Amino acid sequence: MIDVLNLEASSDASFSSTPSSMPRMTNTKGKLYYIVGPSGAGKDTLIDAIRAEFPEDIIVAHRYITRPFGAGGENHIAISETEYFSRQTKGLFAMSWQAHGLCYGVGVEVKSWLNSGFSVVLNGSRAELNQAKQCFGEGLVPIVVNVSLEVLRERLESRGRESAQEIERRLKRATDFAIASQQGCHHIDNSGDIAHSVDQFRQVRSKLEEAKS
Repeated sequence: MIDVLNLEASSDASFSSTPSSMPRMTNTKGKLYYIVGPSGAGKDTLIDAIRAEFPEDIIVAHRYITRPFGAGGENHIAISETEYFSRQTKGLFAMSWQAHGLCYGVGVEVKSWLNSGFSVVLNGSRAELNQAKQCFGEGLVPIVVNVSLEVLRERLESRGRESAQEIERRLKRATDFAIASQQGCHHIDNSGDIAHSVDQFRQVRSKLEEAKS
């Protein structure tokens, strides 16, 4: 298993300290784009597309999950429950929670990136939105990925990972945890082409930049 914190430290030591490799110093904190939505809405696909579209501008955070690597669509860091709770006890998670019989963690390195002025995209949890607000404050930009229930059902059925009963539970959860257009939340309709969804994300970023200037 790859330890990201140690890997980052060893990578820094292997390169010379040229201006291009030095951390960016800024008085402006970065934004955390907190992507949420029901399973099957296409969050992972959208995040991958954002990573490809903005390689120089955005860092995609990897969540620490007690789930085997390669299980599901998310590119996560797989850890055991023992390692998870050890990291949690050591204060190495900025956020942590449990859902679907799994443990999830967001590393404290995310706060370091934000404090350095970098923007970060994170695959979040709708149920943990309040925790995210408390953790990241004004830097948090909640983005809700929406699709119709009909499209959601089609995607869940086509990926073949859930039984019929599990699909019904996910559809119910999608309704129960629906996030209304509350202040501070931005919505992306991901029912169609992924390029259109990325364009909606770009518009959100542009509005935030305009509001800052």
